[in-house]
Amino acid sequence: MGTETVAGAGAAERRREQRGWYFYDWAVSVFSTSVLTVFLGPYLTSVAEAAADGAGYVHPLGIPVRAGSYFAYTVSVSVLLSVLVMPLAGAIADRSGRKKPIMGVFAYLGAAATTGMFFLEGDRYLLGGALLVVANVSYATAVVVYNSFLPQIATPGERDAVSSRGWAFGYASGSLVLVANLALFLGHESLGVDEGTAVRICLASAGLWWAVFAIIPLRRLRERPSAHAPAGSAGPAGSATGGMSLRGGWRQLAGTLRDLRRYPLTLMFLLAYLLYNDGVQTVITQASVFGAGELGMDQTTLIGAILLVQVLAVVGALLLGRLAVRYGAKRTILGSLVAWTATVGAGYVLPAGEPVWFFVLAAAIGMVLGGTQALSRSLYAQLVPPGKEAEYFSLYEVSDRGTSWLGPLVFGLTYQLTGSYRDAIISLVIFFVLGFVLLLRVPVRRAVAAVGAAAPDRI
Repeated sequence: MGTETVAGAGAAERRREQRGWYFYDWAVSVFSTSVLTVFLGPYLTSVAEAAADGAGYVHPLGIPVRAGSYFAYTVSVSVLLSVLVMPLAGAIADRSGRKKPIMGVFAYLGAAATTGMFFLEGDRYLLGGALLVVANVSYATAVVVYNSFLPQIATPGERDAVSSRGWAFGYASGSLVLVANLALFLGHESLGVDEGTAVRICLASAGLWWAVFAIIPLRRLRERPSAHAPAGSAGPAGSATGGMSLRGGWRQLAGTLRDLRRYPLTLMFLLAYLLYNDGVQTVITQASVFGAGELGMDQTTLIGAILLVQVLAVVGALLLGRLAVRYGAKRTILGSLVAWTATVGAGYVLPAGEPVWFFVLAAAIGMVLGGTQALSRSLYAQLVPPGKEAEYFSLYEVSDRGTSWLGPLVFGLTYQLTGSYRDAIISLVIFFVLGFVLLLRVPVRRAVAAVGAAAPDRI
């Protein structure tokens, strides 16, 4: 199942599904850009500070937490819950053959929680934390199921280009909405709203955007029969089959972890991805800290740099996608890791107080960011056993979210020991170097054959 289903579909039918699939990236990317990256962290921190006691602590569930740490701890809780929920949802999706309802439930749960952030004001820090946890867990789980459609809607030779276009759609959407949000935020006085209300409108608009555009993939994508479910088991939600899927989901998850040992080359790719993607995620999350703390960049410069990264990531995703057609995904990713290493090295010697050079660094990050992520997704799609796409993509997503503490830990420890953000940023080179070495050792054509899938001409 899987490759045969793709091959049996007409080219026009595949393109229609692929265009619908792109729109989930378009729908959901505004959550990661406008909500998680730009607006929610500072705003939720200010709400927690308004609720704090005289010593600067809030007390969720009776636990004393510094108000300034509340956002970070809440994100950590959401990541932990995501690690628990994603594999189970992926196993049920594959076992039941009903991916769209699972993707739809989590997409609209996340969109509703994000829209509900409009009511986050005053000292409602517990409401903010609860909405963040629900939104982030839902975001991660829906993405697992969304990614699992890639091997089913694109032939092996199409997957690099399709994945790259999806990432490009996402970054284009994130850029468009972020421009509108920044216009509202920076011009809130002329529009007659206070700063807090402007932020709450920006947060809620991301949820509404997510909800509206998620309709397109949910209408365009089609279900495939499950290779695991018995005949006639794809019954309606709430039937006896649903209960069987839940129990079977845990069994299937345990089976997936056992199954992975049969595919050591797929496991090696996951370990490589774990390392170099942790470096990527840490650069993204800590670049503003580096820019403000070491280079003296103001908030306007930092926001402008984030927007530049989003815009150029569209170009980078499409460009690296074209390079993958010519040179193969593995070689192109390896080249992007060399570029990441050079970019981080350049950050180490970047002069302070020079916004132009900071924008150059942001441009370099943008050019490799989208392509690295897109091609990693499409290459992994080649290494997944047909019929187990959602299960295996849950492991892929866990290696992204579940281990993203490692890079920040190295970054933070380096700063603590040296007092220099330059030393902290250069410490991330180790993730790109080790990821490069591990990926270099993965014989991807043999790995594709090992899972029983068909390989493209160039990989």
